[in-house]
Amino acid sequence: MKLENKKIMITGATGGLGSEIAIKLASYGSELILVGRNESELNSVAEQIHLHDGKARIIIADLLDSKVLNTLGQKVFNEVGHIDVLINAAGLMSFRSFVEEDAEMAERIMRLNSIVPMLLTRQLLPAMIKRGSGKIVNVGSTFGSIAFACFASYSASKFALRGFSEALRREVKGTGVSVNYIAPRAIKTPFNTEAVYKMAKVVGMNIDEPQWVAEQIVKSIKKDAKDVYLGFPEKLFVRINSILPRLVDKALAKQNNQMAEFAKQE
Repeated sequence: MKLENKKIMITGATGGLGSEIAIKLASYGSELILVGRNESELNSVAEQIHLHDGKARIIIADLLDSKVLNTLGQKVFNEVGHIDVLINAAGLMSFRSFVEEDAEMAERIMRLNSIVPMLLTRQLLPAMIKRGSGKIVNVGSTFGSIAFACFASYSASKFALRGFSEALRREVKGTGVSVNYIAPRAIKTPFNTEAVYKMAKVVGMNIDEPQWVAEQIVKSIKKDAKDVYLGFPEKLFVRINSILPRLVDKALAKQNNQMAEFAKQE
């Protein structure tokens, strides 16, 4: 896909990954529509893009507010016109034993990570189909294929996003609209707490720099890749888990106990 002059909407645009994706896309001449809750942080990202002669505008929106979400698509159409690419990058995570999980947090994670991308896609998709072109990019996670202990809510939300991406891709085949599901492994951003970083060090979890992940995501968009899993050996484990999940149960047994100890610190 050629990115020059494409109107690309990014949710979670102020996040450690979302902002890097926006900055990278701007370098290809894309016109960015940055969506987030914090106006000053959105302006900061937009200013970085403008400093390099890129195009960006901001839309302030709390995606967990149903009234805001339900009117966001129309707001975008009114202010921007059509959208060529929607990147669903906003997300929430919780690291704790599920029996200790806050019920409200579990609902927020499921809503922001899976329901919001579905509903926002639903608002923008008809216009894409009518034009005969468009792309939906869902930023998933390795956790959407390998469910990890103490990340039950987060894993469930990313499994849902992966399933939605697969079903929608099959549904829109032949319309000119494509669906990309891109699954990074852990990323070094404020998304992770101190306890997560401590746990990652002990269990040997690989953590990537957000700039590298953003670059891989943009490359995947350009190549029109359907499913992309970032990082080795994680991408191999994804395949193994899909075939022999009970074997992976045994392989993760020791790690699960270690993770549980760090989850108590949250």
